[in-house]
Amino acid sequence: MPSTPPETRRVSPSALRREEVAVLCHMSTDYYARLERERGPQPSEQMIVSIAQGLHLSLDERDHLFRLSGHTPPARCTTGEHIGPALLRILDRLDDTPAEIVTELGETLRQTPRGVALTGDTTRYTGLARSIGYRWFTDPATRALYVADDHPFLFRMFASGLRELATLRGSGSRAARCAELLRDRSEEFRRLWDQHEVGVRPDQVKRFVHPDVGVLELNCQRLLDPDQSHSLLVYTAALGSESHERLRLLSVIGTQTLRRPAPPAPHRRNR
Repeated sequence: MPSTPPETRRVSPSALRREEVAVLCHMSTDYYARLERERGPQPSEQMIVSIAQGLHLSLDERDHLFRLSGHTPPARCTTGEHIGPALLRILDRLDDTPAEIVTELGETLRQTPRGVALTGDTTRYTGLARSIGYRWFTDPATRALYVADDHPFLFRMFASGLRELATLRGSGSRAARCAELLRDRSEEFRRLWDQHEVGVRPDQVKRFVHPDVGVLELNCQRLLDPDQSHSLLVYTAALGSESHERLRLLSVIGTQTLRRPAPPAPHRRNR
């Protein structure tokens, strides 16, 4: 297998140590060192994707890295998962608030630690279950994250949004495939789909239910990357509000599950 061309070393940020670059790219320091010294095997396409994302490369830089490594760059499309470096730089600075980067189909690509603490790790899903709209109709646990009074509106919003996206992207798109599967698997989705409703937009204030801190009313601000159709969602609470205090508590709790003490064993009388 051909080794990595020496030009690939130029994409590594000179301000970072080798160990830091390896962590960013989700590889061992030894493997990264071998690539640097042209002693390693040809990196797989998956590894090139990881390197490009870890180093916050632009699409042009990512494609160049693919070619240098003997691979054909992925096609550029709205379903791509390469996050633009500008969005990543912003996300990296939001460690004090819940935030996430999502695709137009509602698939979480990256979360801040406090985002994981708020909703759990939503990057762990695979297939169409990665889409929150798909999970909303097929997984009741997804609905438990939101206040029950908001569910009727959210049912309409997810069905409306998917109808608009499937129409925009066409019959062969992943959005259309998602709608097709939901029509087979969810009676509620079929009912809403057949109403042909469009234009139901998300509320700016979202109400989450956290099992340990309770209800949080959070403002959601969206920053769109039009080239990739990715959105950076940032959740904040009004200063001094109860939700603001609960967000602070959430930062202390993190992703750990608070364990309540087990009830005492029933007292048995001696017979």
